[in-house]
Amino acid sequence: MKKLTINTVVISFLLAGFQLDFQSSVNAAEAEGVLSNTPMPWAYAINTPDIDVPFAFNVPRTVPDSELEFVFTNPRNLYQPPDWHPQDHPLMPEIVASGREPAVFACAYCHLPNGQGRPENASIAGLPQAYIIQQMADWRAGLRRSSEPLHGPASAMQAIGFNATEDEVAIAAAYFSSLVPRKWIRVVETDTVPETVVAGWMYIEADGGSNEAIGNRILEMPEDLELTELRDDHSGFIAYVPVGSIARGEQLVRSASDAVCTSCHGEDLRGLGPVPPLAGRSPSYIARALFDLQEGNRRGLWSPLMEDAVKDLSTSDMLAIAAYLASLEP
Repeated sequence: MKKLTINTVVISFLLAGFQLDFQSSVNAAEAEGVLSNTPMPWAYAINTPDIDVPFAFNVPRTVPDSELEFVFTNPRNLYQPPDWHPQDHPLMPEIVASGREPAVFACAYCHLPNGQGRPENASIAGLPQAYIIQQMADWRAGLRRSSEPLHGPASAMQAIGFNATEDEVAIAAAYFSSLVPRKWIRVVETDTVPETVVAGWMYIEADGGSNEAIGNRILEMPEDLELTELRDDHSGFIAYVPVGSIARGEQLVRSASDAVCTSCHGEDLRGLGPVPPLAGRSPSYIARALFDLQEGNRRGLWSPLMEDAVKDLSTSDMLAIAAYLASLEP
């Protein structure tokens, strides 16, 4: 068994010529009781103050289906994420595997070596290379930002978009576009869900919590929190959605009156040319994307194509669409 050590790093980065420590600024805002700035706080998970996931440091760690063993001094190492299953994917380029300190985090830290990502970011496995490159150009140009200023992962992407070179973007885009997406999210319709807190920009079950009504929200959580914290890209997510939302979402997406979704994203919703696939993607991400487009916070080259599609959507519509799309095979 091969043993590797994940070293401690300082979580900071450069944006537009000055150092931005988004974690400390967000923590300060949370301590002051700042609430979500969007009508869909479930899609823009903001860390609960003074909550962290217990983690065993400086001891050998393993995960199922891997012969590797890692020793972590800090699980939040943004430049040296573990690659538990290197046989699953092509050799990761340096910018994907390790980033470029201090300005560009390793792509694989947030999006994972298999590109499937987590609820707080995006699944980019199998996205068209041209689409990935354009989105990075939009981040760099300030044409893409989050509708929730406290959503730290979006702040990180703004910084990475600003600092990554065109060559680095092209190399990373080629890698992730070559990957084949797989079923990553299990969608479950339910009336009740576990009580939760947010840690690492992700919903987790509260200690000693009971169940509560799901209400008008989607709750996307790890299937296995320990494996998710270990960055095991064989361990996916479960998305709890309100009863009936999948069928309602299908009706909205496949409306016979305009079929705007399928005309661009394909009848199977797996993309057409440079237009990205929607099937099987994170419902939290899909909801954020729809709301950001509606609010004018995504104004990139291809964003005008979505203006008519999103302008009349309610937040309940966005929830249903996100639930339906997540339920599909990628």
